[in-house]
Amino acid sequence: MSEVLNVPTMAEMMAQGKQPEVLFWVGCAGSFDDRAKKITKAFVRILNRANVSFAVLGTEESCTGDPAKRAGNEFLFQMQAMMNIEVLNAYEAKKIVTACPHCFNTLKNEYPELGGKYEVVHHTEFLKSLLNEGRLTIEGGQFKGKRITFHDPCYLGRANNVYEAPRELIQKLEAELVEMKRSKAKGLCCGAGGAQMFKDSEPGNKEINIERTEDALETKPDIIAAGCPFCNTMMTDGVKNKESEGEIKVMDIAELIANAQDL
Repeated sequence: MSEVLNVPTMAEMMAQGKQPEVLFWVGCAGSFDDRAKKITKAFVRILNRANVSFAVLGTEESCTGDPAKRAGNEFLFQMQAMMNIEVLNAYEAKKIVTACPHCFNTLKNEYPELGGKYEVVHHTEFLKSLLNEGRLTIEGGQFKGKRITFHDPCYLGRANNVYEAPRELIQKLEAELVEMKRSKAKGLCCGAGGAQMFKDSEPGNKEINIERTEDALETKPDIIAAGCPFCNTMMTDGVKNKESEGEIKVMDIAELIANAQDL
């Protein structure tokens, strides 16, 4: 089954003399990682359902430079950032929404001093605004009464103080939100941030993602909810490591909403 998703590019929009309400920044994970592509598609289905005018950069989008910067290559980061800023400014982008907290943090907090000033929102904040404005409605559907625990991505939570939007969305699904002992400002990293995703682990007796998955499993959840493609990978690997817990799914907030609506 190949579904047809309506995803216009900024170039196509501009050719028609239109400016979309938001630019959807897909990010490297959302573009290339097979698991994260599902999050991208779920979010697009929601945007189409809510009649949001949006566009992507398509092949003109490049990595924000977050991994390069975190790994200490400031020069490469600035080169990547300047290229993106040139493209974004040429399209007069005003509002950017992204499902990746790493892209979110970099675009929001590190691009302004290089000349890229935009309103940047994480997809959970944007989904919450669609609900508040009545453009999207979600009722429990298949998640009603399910136990869901939310893992706070570092770059969404501690770096940018976005804690409530994802939780409000889970509660709107009429699910039971169960908190881990370490949550919100005291949350524990999944182990992928700071470019750790791309390097081998250092000597020690336990992987961080296993430790974090154990935090989540303690809440006896049906679903571990994530708001970041990197966290999703790390928590999924953690659940696989605990084979007896095979029934527990790791899902992005956008997937929860799209699935609740059977989009």
